[in-house]
Amino acid sequence: MLVHDDERVNYLLAEEDMRIIQSPSVFSFSLDAVLLARFAYIPYKKGNILDLCTGNGVIPLLLSRRSESRITGVELQHRLYDMAVRNVALNQLEHQIHMIHGDLKDMPKQLGNGPFDAVTCNPPYFPTPSQELINENEHLAIARHEIHCTLEEVVWACSRLVRSGGKVSLVHRPGRLIDLIELFRKYKLEPKRIQFVYPREGKEANMLLIEGVRDGKSDVKIVPPIYIYDEQNEYTETMRKLLYG
Repeated sequence: MLVHDDERVNYLLAEEDMRIIQSPSVFSFSLDAVLLARFAYIPYKKGNILDLCTGNGVIPLLLSRRSESRITGVELQHRLYDMAVRNVALNQLEHQIHMIHGDLKDMPKQLGNGPFDAVTCNPPYFPTPSQELINENEHLAIARHEIHCTLEEVVWACSRLVRSGGKVSLVHRPGRLIDLIELFRKYKLEPKRIQFVYPREGKEANMLLIEGVRDGKSDVKIVPPIYIYDEQNEYTETMRKLLYG
């Protein structure tokens, strides 16, 4: 049986010929994954792409619409890894997308130093709180909190896995911007593009996208912002294009 427990099969945004298996109690993709998949610069024809913390594989699925390159996804949680494998099979993308069940901290040893042209990651956003504040749902807690990997470990792994001149793209919270810049430079990833995402005009940014180049030269661009909703609480034209083409 392709779908288990409380899982459901949805259309993958505008890709009417693509489906994705999700579960409200385990993993459902959100806007941050979509924005990262649209933000990242990736090779089109020849190259190797890596997505860390891949969840149910939504980012590799979206990237496959933008590239013919080989894509590898890495996921620590077995339940999510299993969903990702089934999502690849559901969309008949086994020839392009390969999933690994493992810890991102082990990937440099397992995959080697610098085999990838582009690395993406939608990591846990929040430092691990006290035990009583952690979500009782283990799957959601691991996805949201730095229980199994810190931000520094994420950046270290990305730096080791991307080739010199290759690009690393992350989505995170604006409150971690300084940490991200410091860690990128510590591990020889020079920040090149930063984009802030706002729920609507007049509100503070609640998301950021950042790209670094391994061994790159200093020159960062702040690209135009993204606003999610307009005054009518509908998606802005920019968001509609990003989501639905």
